[in-house]
Amino acid sequence: MFATTGNTDTTITTSYKVVLPFYGYAAFAFLVATILLLFSASDLTKHYFHPHTLAITHIMSLGWGTMMILGASHQLVPVLIEGKLYSNKLAIISFISAAVGIPVLGYGFYVFDMGLHTQCAGILINLAIIAYLINLAVSMLKSKHENVHAYFVFTAAIWLLTTTIIGLLLVFNFTYPLLLKNSLDYLPLHAHVGIVGWFLLLVIGVGSRLIPMFLISKYNNTRRLWWIYGLINGGLLTFIFIFLYSYNKLLLIIPLLAVTAAIVLFADFCYKSYKQRIRKKVDEQMKVSILSVLMMLLPAIFLVIIIALLVLTTKENTSLVISYGFIIFFGWITAIILGMTFKTLPFIVWNKVYHHLSGKGKTPNPKDLFSNTVFKWMSVVYIFGFVLFTAGILLQYTFILQTASVLLLLASLLYNWNVIKLLMHKPKSL
Repeated sequence: MFATTGNTDTTITTSYKVVLPFYGYAAFAFLVATILLLFSASDLTKHYFHPHTLAITHIMSLGWGTMMILGASHQLVPVLIEGKLYSNKLAIISFISAAVGIPVLGYGFYVFDMGLHTQCAGILINLAIIAYLINLAVSMLKSKHENVHAYFVFTAAIWLLTTTIIGLLLVFNFTYPLLLKNSLDYLPLHAHVGIVGWFLLLVIGVGSRLIPMFLISKYNNTRRLWWIYGLINGGLLTFIFIFLYSYNKLLLIIPLLAVTAAIVLFADFCYKSYKQRIRKKVDEQMKVSILSVLMMLLPAIFLVIIIALLVLTTKENTSLVISYGFIIFFGWITAIILGMTFKTLPFIVWNKVYHHLSGKGKTPNPKDLFSNTVFKWMSVVYIFGFVLFTAGILLQYTFILQTASVLLLLASLLYNWNVIKLLMHKPKSL
Protein backbone atom coordinates (compact mmCIF):
# COMPACT_ATOMS: atom_id res chain seq x y z
CA MET A 1 0.00 0.00 0.00
CA PHE A 2 2.99 2.23 -0.33
CA ALA A 3 4.87 3.98 -3.07
CA THR A 4 8.52 4.22 -3.75
CA THR A 5 9.97 7.32 -5.30
CA GLY A 6 12.64 7.68 -7.85
CA ASN A 7 13.92 10.43 -10.08
CA THR A 8 11.35 10.35 -12.82
CA ASP A 9 8.88 13.15 -13.38
CA THR A 10 5.89 10.98 -12.56
CA THR A 11 7.17 9.96 -9.16
CA ILE A 12 8.06 13.40 -7.78
CA THR A 13 4.89 15.31 -8.64
CA THR A 14 3.35 14.71 -5.20
CA SER A 15 5.13 16.96 -2.74
CA TYR A 16 6.65 15.37 0.36
CA LYS A 17 4.81 18.11 2.26
CA VAL A 18 1.58 16.32 1.35
CA VAL A 19 2.73 12.77 2.04
CA LEU A 20 4.89 12.96 5.18
CA PRO A 21 2.17 14.30 7.54
CA PHE A 22 0.12 11.15 6.89
CA TYR A 23 3.07 8.95 7.84
CA GLY A 24 3.75 10.92 11.01
CA TYR A 25 0.09 10.97 12.02
CA ALA A 26 -0.32 7.23 11.45
CA ALA A 27 2.77 6.43 13.53
CA PHE A 28 1.45 8.51 16.43
CA ALA A 29 -2.02 6.90 16.12
CA PHE A 30 -0.38 3.46 16.39
CA LEU A 31 1.34 4.58 19.59
CA VAL A 32 -1.92 5.96 21.03
CA ALA A 33 -3.76 2.72 20.17
CA THR A 34 -1.17 0.57 21.97
CA ILE A 35 -1.28 2.84 25.03
CA LEU A 36 -5.08 2.52 25.14
CA LEU A 37 -4.72 -1.23 24.63
CA LEU A 38 -2.46 -1.43 27.69
CA PHE A 39 -4.95 0.41 29.91
CA SER A 40 -7.99 -1.38 28.45
CA ALA A 41 -6.63 -4.92 28.17
CA SER A 42 -9.22 -6.40 30.52
CA ASP A 43 -12.03 -4.86 28.43
CA LEU A 44 -11.15 -7.20 25.57
CA THR A 45 -12.36 -10.12 27.68
CA LYS A 46 -15.87 -8.62 27.56
CA HIS A 47 -17.87 -7.73 24.43
CA TYR A 48 -16.62 -6.34 21.11
CA PHE A 49 -19.18 -3.52 21.41
CA HIS A 50 -17.44 -2.24 24.56
CA PRO A 51 -16.69 1.52 24.25
CA HIS A 52 -12.94 1.09 24.78
CA THR A 53 -12.75 -1.71 22.22
CA LEU A 54 -14.65 0.42 19.70
CA ALA A 55 -12.30 3.36 20.31
CA ILE A 56 -9.14 1.27 19.83
CA THR A 57 -10.59 -0.40 16.72
CA HIS A 58 -11.38 2.93 15.06
CA ILE A 59 -8.02 4.47 15.97
CA MET A 60 -6.31 1.43 14.44
CA SER A 61 -8.51 1.28 11.34
CA LEU A 62 -8.72 5.03 10.65
CA GLY A 63 -5.76 6.65 12.42
CA TRP A 64 -3.23 3.90 11.75
CA GLY A 65 -4.25 1.88 8.70
CA THR A 66 -6.30 4.36 6.68
CA MET A 67 -4.13 7.44 7.29
CA MET A 68 -1.03 5.52 6.28
CA ILE A 69 -2.73 4.25 3.12
CA LEU A 70 -4.10 7.69 2.21
CA GLY A 71 -0.68 9.26 2.49
CA ALA A 72 1.17 6.52 0.66
CA SER A 73 -1.39 6.29 -2.14
CA HIS A 74 -1.06 10.02 -2.85
CA GLN A 75 2.53 9.12 -3.71
CA LEU A 76 1.70 5.84 -5.45
CA VAL A 77 -1.21 6.77 -7.70
CA PRO A 78 0.90 8.99 -10.01
CA VAL A 79 3.24 5.99 -10.45
CA LEU A 80 0.35 3.67 -11.31
CA ILE A 81 -1.32 5.99 -13.80
CA GLU A 82 1.92 7.52 -15.09
CA GLY A 83 0.52 10.98 -14.56
CA LYS A 84 0.27 13.74 -11.98
CA LEU A 85 -1.83 13.79 -8.85
CA TYR A 86 -4.70 16.16 -9.65
CA SER A 87 -4.53 18.34 -6.55
CA ASN A 88 -2.14 18.67 -3.62
CA LYS A 89 -4.70 21.01 -2.02
CA LEU A 90 -7.34 18.26 -2.01
CA ALA A 91 -4.79 15.94 -0.41
CA ILE A 92 -4.12 18.51 2.33
CA ILE A 93 -7.87 18.99 2.86
CA SER A 94 -8.22 15.23 3.16
CA PHE A 95 -5.45 15.11 5.76
CA ILE A 96 -6.76 17.99 7.88
CA SER A 97 -10.38 16.73 7.86
CA ALA A 98 -9.35 13.21 8.85
CA ALA A 99 -6.72 14.38 11.34
CA VAL A 100 -9.32 16.43 13.24
CA GLY A 101 -12.17 13.93 12.91
CA ILE A 102 -10.40 10.74 13.96
CA PRO A 103 -9.38 11.66 17.55
CA VAL A 104 -12.77 13.27 18.22
CA LEU A 105 -14.51 10.14 16.96
CA GLY A 106 -12.19 7.96 19.03
CA TYR A 107 -12.96 10.01 22.15
CA GLY A 108 -16.69 9.76 21.41
CA PHE A 109 -16.46 5.97 21.32
CA TYR A 110 -14.20 5.79 24.39
CA VAL A 111 -16.71 7.66 26.58
CA PHE A 112 -19.60 6.33 24.47
CA ASP A 113 -21.10 9.71 23.70
CA MET A 114 -22.68 9.68 20.25
CA GLY A 115 -23.69 13.33 20.51
CA LEU A 116 -22.97 16.33 18.30
CA HIS A 117 -19.16 16.25 18.53
CA THR A 118 -19.00 12.58 17.49
CA GLN A 119 -21.47 13.21 14.66
CA CYS A 120 -19.39 16.16 13.42
CA ALA A 121 -16.27 13.98 13.59
CA GLY A 122 -17.98 11.39 11.40
CA ILE A 123 -18.91 14.11 8.89
CA LEU A 124 -15.29 15.36 8.80
CA ILE A 125 -14.00 11.85 8.11
CA ASN A 126 -16.48 11.44 5.27
CA LEU A 127 -15.40 14.79 3.80
CA ALA A 128 -11.78 13.59 3.95
CA ILE A 129 -12.64 10.43 2.00
CA ILE A 130 -14.71 12.39 -0.55
CA ALA A 131 -11.75 14.73 -1.16
CA TYR A 132 -9.47 11.71 -1.56
CA LEU A 133 -11.88 9.98 -3.96
CA ILE A 134 -12.28 13.12 -6.11
CA ASN A 135 -8.51 13.44 -6.27
CA LEU A 136 -8.17 9.83 -7.43
CA ALA A 137 -10.99 10.06 -9.96
CA VAL A 138 -9.79 13.24 -11.65
CA SER A 139 -6.18 12.06 -11.62
CA MET A 140 -7.18 8.85 -13.41
CA LEU A 141 -9.43 10.68 -15.89
CA LYS A 142 -6.63 13.06 -16.83
CA SER A 143 -4.18 10.22 -17.34
CA LYS A 144 -4.17 8.04 -20.43
CA HIS A 145 -2.38 5.21 -18.62
CA GLU A 146 -4.49 2.99 -16.39
CA ASN A 147 -3.84 -0.52 -15.14
CA VAL A 148 -5.36 -3.16 -12.92
CA HIS A 149 -3.62 -1.78 -9.83
CA ALA A 150 -5.21 1.64 -10.33
CA TYR A 151 -8.64 0.02 -10.56
CA PHE A 152 -7.96 -1.82 -7.28
CA VAL A 153 -7.10 1.46 -5.57
CA PHE A 154 -10.06 3.40 -6.96
CA THR A 155 -12.60 0.65 -6.22
CA ALA A 156 -11.19 0.30 -2.71
CA ALA A 157 -11.67 4.05 -2.21
CA ILE A 158 -15.34 3.69 -3.22
CA TRP A 159 -15.75 0.92 -0.65
CA LEU A 160 -14.01 3.12 1.94
CA LEU A 161 -16.53 5.90 1.35
CA THR A 162 -19.33 3.32 1.61
CA THR A 163 -17.85 2.19 4.93
CA THR A 164 -17.62 5.68 6.38
CA ILE A 165 -21.14 6.57 5.23
CA ILE A 166 -22.51 3.44 6.93
CA GLY A 167 -20.51 4.35 10.03
CA LEU A 168 -21.92 7.88 10.03
CA LEU A 169 -25.45 6.50 9.76
CA LEU A 170 -24.76 4.18 12.71
CA VAL A 171 -23.54 7.11 14.81
CA PHE A 172 -26.64 9.20 13.99
CA ASN A 173 -28.83 6.13 14.54
CA PHE A 174 -28.10 6.32 18.29
CA THR A 175 -29.89 9.69 18.39
CA TYR A 176 -32.27 9.53 15.44
CA PRO A 177 -34.04 6.31 14.30
CA LEU A 178 -32.66 6.38 10.75
CA LEU A 179 -32.31 2.61 10.39
CA LEU A 180 -34.74 -0.28 10.88
CA LYS A 181 -32.58 -1.94 13.53
CA ASN A 182 -30.15 -0.99 16.28
CA SER A 183 -26.66 0.17 15.30
CA LEU A 184 -25.17 -3.00 16.82
CA ASP A 185 -27.10 -5.13 14.33
CA TYR A 186 -25.41 -3.39 11.39
CA LEU A 187 -21.91 -3.56 12.86
CA PRO A 188 -20.88 -6.70 10.87
CA LEU A 189 -21.92 -4.95 7.64
CA HIS A 190 -19.95 -1.80 8.50
CA ALA A 191 -16.89 -3.79 9.55
CA HIS A 192 -16.70 -6.16 6.58
CA VAL A 193 -17.30 -3.53 3.92
CA GLY A 194 -14.29 -1.74 5.37
CA ILE A 195 -12.12 -4.80 5.97
CA VAL A 196 -12.76 -6.54 2.64
CA GLY A 197 -13.66 -3.63 0.37
CA TRP A 198 -11.12 -1.11 1.61
CA PHE A 199 -8.20 -2.85 3.30
CA LEU A 200 -8.12 -6.24 1.56
CA LEU A 201 -8.81 -4.94 -1.95
CA LEU A 202 -6.26 -2.13 -1.64
CA VAL A 203 -3.55 -4.20 0.05
CA ILE A 204 -3.79 -6.88 -2.64
CA GLY A 205 -4.00 -4.39 -5.51
CA VAL A 206 -1.01 -2.37 -4.38
CA GLY A 207 0.91 -5.27 -2.86
CA SER A 208 0.79 -7.08 -6.20
CA ARG A 209 2.62 -4.08 -7.65
CA LEU A 210 5.12 -3.39 -4.90
CA ILE A 211 6.12 -6.88 -3.74
CA PRO A 212 7.45 -7.96 -7.17
CA MET A 213 9.05 -4.53 -7.56
CA PHE A 214 10.91 -4.64 -4.25
CA LEU A 215 11.90 -8.28 -4.83
CA ILE A 216 13.04 -7.29 -8.35
CA SER A 217 10.94 -10.16 -9.69
CA LYS A 218 10.18 -11.01 -13.30
CA TYR A 219 6.78 -12.46 -12.41
CA ASN A 220 3.59 -10.76 -13.58
CA ASN A 221 0.09 -12.13 -14.12
CA THR A 222 -2.50 -9.44 -14.86
CA ARG A 223 -5.21 -12.00 -15.66
CA ARG A 224 -4.89 -13.51 -12.19
CA LEU A 225 -5.16 -10.07 -10.63
CA TRP A 226 -8.44 -9.44 -12.48
CA TRP A 227 -9.73 -12.77 -11.13
CA ILE A 228 -8.79 -11.68 -7.62
CA TYR A 229 -10.48 -8.31 -8.22
CA GLY A 230 -13.68 -10.07 -9.33
CA LEU A 231 -13.67 -12.57 -6.46
CA ILE A 232 -13.26 -9.90 -3.79
CA ASN A 233 -15.88 -7.53 -5.17
CA GLY A 234 -18.27 -10.34 -6.07
CA GLY A 235 -17.84 -11.91 -2.64
CA LEU A 236 -18.45 -8.60 -0.87
CA LEU A 237 -21.57 -7.80 -2.91
CA THR A 238 -22.87 -11.30 -2.18
CA PHE A 239 -22.20 -10.82 1.54
CA ILE A 240 -24.11 -7.52 1.57
CA PHE A 241 -27.10 -9.12 -0.16
CA ILE A 242 -27.14 -12.11 2.22
CA PHE A 243 -26.69 -9.88 5.26
CA LEU A 244 -29.60 -7.61 4.32
CA TYR A 245 -32.05 -10.11 2.86
CA SER A 246 -31.38 -13.58 4.29
CA TYR A 247 -31.57 -15.12 7.76
CA ASN A 248 -29.67 -18.25 6.71
CA LYS A 249 -26.20 -17.81 8.23
CA LEU A 250 -24.90 -20.84 6.34
CA LEU A 251 -25.11 -18.83 3.09
CA LEU A 252 -22.29 -16.63 4.43
CA ILE A 253 -19.94 -19.45 3.43
CA ILE A 254 -20.41 -18.40 -0.23
CA PRO A 255 -18.80 -14.94 0.04
CA LEU A 256 -16.25 -16.31 2.50
CA LEU A 257 -15.13 -18.92 -0.05
CA ALA A 258 -14.88 -16.28 -2.79
CA VAL A 259 -12.75 -13.95 -0.67
CA THR A 260 -10.61 -16.81 0.66
CA ALA A 261 -9.98 -17.97 -2.92
CA ALA A 262 -8.81 -14.45 -3.76
CA ILE A 263 -6.42 -14.47 -0.78
CA VAL A 264 -5.02 -17.87 -1.78
CA LEU A 265 -4.50 -16.67 -5.36
CA PHE A 266 -2.71 -13.57 -4.07
CA ALA A 267 -0.53 -15.65 -1.75
CA ASP A 268 0.42 -17.83 -4.74
CA PHE A 269 1.09 -14.65 -6.76
CA CYS A 270 3.50 -13.47 -4.04
CA TYR A 271 5.12 -16.93 -3.83
CA LYS A 272 5.77 -16.98 -7.58
CA SER A 273 7.12 -13.44 -7.40
CA TYR A 274 9.46 -14.63 -4.65
CA LYS A 275 10.60 -17.67 -6.62
CA GLN A 276 11.30 -15.63 -9.76
CA ARG A 277 13.09 -12.80 -7.97
CA ILE A 278 16.38 -11.54 -9.31
CA ARG A 279 17.54 -10.18 -5.94
CA LYS A 280 18.22 -13.37 -3.96
CA LYS A 281 18.77 -11.69 -0.62
CA VAL A 282 15.50 -10.62 1.01
CA ASP A 283 15.77 -7.87 3.63
CA GLU A 284 13.95 -7.81 6.96
CA GLN A 285 11.37 -5.30 5.75
CA MET A 286 10.26 -7.59 2.92
CA LYS A 287 10.22 -10.60 5.27
CA VAL A 288 7.73 -8.84 7.54
CA SER A 289 5.66 -7.79 4.51
CA ILE A 290 5.60 -11.37 3.18
CA LEU A 291 4.65 -12.61 6.67
CA SER A 292 1.63 -10.26 6.53
CA VAL A 293 0.46 -12.06 3.37
CA LEU A 294 0.40 -15.36 5.26
CA MET A 295 -1.41 -13.65 8.15
CA MET A 296 -4.23 -12.75 5.75
CA LEU A 297 -5.42 -16.36 5.94
CA LEU A 298 -5.86 -16.28 9.73
CA PRO A 299 -9.05 -14.14 9.73
CA ALA A 300 -10.59 -16.46 7.12
CA ILE A 301 -9.93 -19.47 9.37
CA PHE A 302 -11.44 -17.70 12.37
CA LEU A 303 -14.46 -16.63 10.32
CA VAL A 304 -15.14 -20.23 9.25
CA ILE A 305 -15.19 -21.26 12.93
CA ILE A 306 -17.42 -18.30 13.89
CA ILE A 307 -19.94 -19.06 11.13
CA ALA A 308 -19.91 -22.78 11.97
CA LEU A 309 -20.68 -22.04 15.63
CA LEU A 310 -23.46 -19.62 14.63
CA VAL A 311 -25.06 -22.30 12.44
CA LEU A 312 -24.66 -25.12 14.98
CA THR A 313 -25.43 -23.30 18.22
CA THR A 314 -26.98 -19.94 17.10
CA LYS A 315 -24.77 -18.44 19.82
CA GLU A 316 -21.98 -15.97 19.11
CA ASN A 317 -18.56 -16.71 20.60
CA THR A 318 -17.40 -13.29 21.77
CA SER A 319 -13.77 -14.32 22.30
CA LEU A 320 -13.49 -15.59 18.73
CA VAL A 321 -15.08 -12.43 17.31
CA ILE A 322 -12.72 -10.16 19.27
CA SER A 323 -9.74 -12.32 18.25
CA TYR A 324 -10.90 -12.10 14.63
CA GLY A 325 -10.88 -8.29 14.77
CA PHE A 326 -7.57 -8.15 16.62
CA ILE A 327 -5.88 -10.41 14.06
CA ILE A 328 -7.05 -8.13 11.25
CA PHE A 329 -6.03 -4.77 12.69
CA PHE A 330 -3.04 -5.70 14.85
CA GLY A 331 -2.11 -8.63 12.58
CA TRP A 332 -1.90 -8.47 8.81
CA ILE A 333 -2.70 -4.76 8.42
CA THR A 334 -0.12 -3.76 11.02
CA ALA A 335 2.47 -6.25 9.74
CA ILE A 336 2.38 -4.96 6.18
CA ILE A 337 2.57 -1.35 7.36
CA LEU A 338 5.53 -2.12 9.63
CA GLY A 339 7.37 -3.75 6.73
CA MET A 340 6.45 -1.39 3.90
CA THR A 341 6.98 1.82 5.86
CA PHE A 342 10.72 1.25 5.80
CA LYS A 343 10.70 0.26 2.14
CA THR A 344 9.04 3.51 1.10
CA LEU A 345 9.47 6.31 3.66
CA PRO A 346 13.30 6.29 3.31
CA PHE A 347 12.93 6.98 -0.44
CA ILE A 348 10.49 9.84 0.17
CA VAL A 349 12.79 11.39 2.79
CA TRP A 350 15.84 10.83 0.58
CA ASN A 351 14.13 12.69 -2.27
CA LYS A 352 13.22 15.50 0.09
CA VAL A 353 16.75 15.91 1.47
CA TYR A 354 19.10 14.78 -1.29
CA HIS A 355 17.29 15.03 -4.61
CA HIS A 356 18.86 18.39 -5.44
CA LEU A 357 22.30 16.90 -4.72
CA SER A 358 21.83 13.94 -7.06
CA GLY A 359 24.88 13.60 -9.30
CA LYS A 360 26.82 16.30 -7.41
CA GLY A 361 28.42 14.03 -4.85
CA LYS A 362 28.05 10.90 -2.79
CA THR A 363 24.91 10.72 -0.66
CA PRO A 364 23.66 8.10 1.84
CA ASN A 365 21.55 5.19 0.62
CA PRO A 366 17.85 5.45 1.60
CA LYS A 367 18.19 2.28 3.71
CA ASP A 368 20.87 4.02 5.81
CA LEU A 369 18.46 6.73 6.96
CA PHE A 370 16.89 4.49 9.62
CA SER A 371 18.19 1.90 12.07
CA ASN A 372 17.88 -1.66 10.82
CA THR A 373 18.80 -2.95 14.28
CA VAL A 374 15.86 -1.10 15.82
CA PHE A 375 13.65 -2.48 13.03
CA LYS A 376 14.71 -6.06 13.83
CA TRP A 377 13.96 -5.62 17.53
CA MET A 378 10.63 -4.00 16.71
CA SER A 379 9.68 -6.97 14.50
CA VAL A 380 10.57 -9.57 17.12
CA VAL A 381 8.78 -7.73 19.94
CA TYR A 382 5.74 -7.14 17.71
CA ILE A 383 5.40 -10.80 16.70
CA PHE A 384 5.68 -12.02 20.31
CA GLY A 385 3.18 -9.38 21.46
CA PHE A 386 0.72 -10.22 18.70
CA VAL A 387 0.80 -13.98 19.33
CA LEU A 388 0.60 -13.55 23.10
CA PHE A 389 -2.29 -11.09 22.94
CA THR A 390 -4.30 -13.34 20.62
CA ALA A 391 -3.76 -16.22 23.06
CA GLY A 392 -4.83 -13.97 25.94
CA ILE A 393 -8.12 -13.11 24.23
CA LEU A 394 -8.91 -16.76 23.52
CA LEU A 395 -7.94 -17.85 27.04
CA GLN A 396 -9.65 -14.82 28.65
CA TYR A 397 -6.59 -14.28 30.85
CA THR A 398 -6.00 -10.63 31.78
CA PHE A 399 -2.37 -11.06 32.87
CA ILE A 400 -1.41 -12.44 29.46
CA LEU A 401 -3.24 -9.54 27.78
CA GLN A 402 -1.44 -6.96 29.92
CA THR A 403 1.96 -8.57 29.28
CA ALA A 404 1.31 -8.68 25.54
CA SER A 405 0.10 -5.05 25.62
CA VAL A 406 3.46 -3.98 27.02
CA LEU A 407 5.23 -5.77 24.15
CA LEU A 408 2.97 -4.16 21.54
CA LEU A 409 3.52 -0.74 23.14
CA LEU A 410 7.28 -1.32 23.01
CA ALA A 411 6.97 -2.29 19.32
CA SER A 412 5.08 0.94 18.58
CA LEU A 413 7.71 2.98 20.43
CA LEU A 414 10.50 1.39 18.38
CA TYR A 415 8.51 1.98 15.20
CA ASN A 416 7.97 5.64 16.12
CA TRP A 417 11.64 6.04 16.99
CA ASN A 418 12.64 4.97 13.48
CA VAL A 419 9.92 7.06 11.81
CA ILE A 420 10.96 10.17 13.77
CA LYS A 421 14.61 9.46 12.90
CA LEU A 422 13.60 9.48 9.22
CA LEU A 423 11.36 12.55 9.40
CA MET A 424 14.02 14.55 11.27
CA HIS A 425 16.88 13.51 8.98
CA LYS A 426 19.23 16.34 7.95
CA PRO A 427 21.60 16.37 4.95
CA LYS A 428 24.85 14.48 5.43
CA SER A 429 27.68 14.43 2.93
CA LEU A 430 29.85 11.34 2.51
